[in-house]
Amino acid sequence: MKKIISVFTAAAFTLMLGSCADKNALQTSAVPVRWLERPSVILDAGHGGADGGGVSVNGVPEKGINLNIAATTADLLMLMGYKVTLTRTEDVSIHDSGTEGLKAQKLSDMENRLELFNTPDSVCVSIHQNRFTDPKYSGAQMFYHRPNTEGQKLAEALKARITGYLQPDNQRETKPTDDELYLLCNCDNPTVMAECGFISNPEEAALLEQVPYQREMAFAIMAGINDFHIETGRISQKNAENK
Repeated sequence: MKKIISVFTAAAFTLMLGSCADKNALQTSAVPVRWLERPSVILDAGHGGADGGGVSVNGVPEKGINLNIAATTADLLMLMGYKVTLTRTEDVSIHDSGTEGLKAQKLSDMENRLELFNTPDSVCVSIHQNRFTDPKYSGAQMFYHRPNTEGQKLAEALKARITGYLQPDNQRETKPTDDELYLLCNCDNPTVMAECGFISNPEEAALLEQVPYQREMAFAIMAGINDFHIETGRISQKNAENK
């Protein structure tokens, strides 16, 4: 376990200094120490409580997979200095207290998630699992609201890391949406729905249900979020002596 933690920590520190594609990122002997000021990240573990989301071919509800991936992603981002908010940290709906009826609870739940997503100057990722009637389909896929150009950049950054680390054969396109996804179309922040894979595919479902693979997926999502911040100039740097 200590070895796993040390590897995660070292990799996260590498990403703090720059993209993994930059092989000279750790050659910093001539570079002054700098602090990295990072904006907030909102992570949404889709579904929860009475709303289990999709169910895998093995009978596992999506909601738990989403939460495990989101929570690990949050831990990694916080390790790197990001301010992270999770829309939920346990198996619950976040509807307002006293709301009666599943339909009303779902609406209240989504409104409360949206309120968090609209935190000023935040980057938002909603984590889900895909499902289809034909079990042959597999692979992660990112969705963003068509007018949200920053959301598109975030989606491409996430896709690049997931395919690069975990799914090299994944040819699924990043997809724009119109008004069909509530959180995406009502948030002006860079926002993406990350479908991590198909729980209707037996091989992929078996992976997504395993904690080691969930951690690997979380690392890829963290890396994509970090890439987005670097590539869009959202990380500002100040000399340590000015802090």
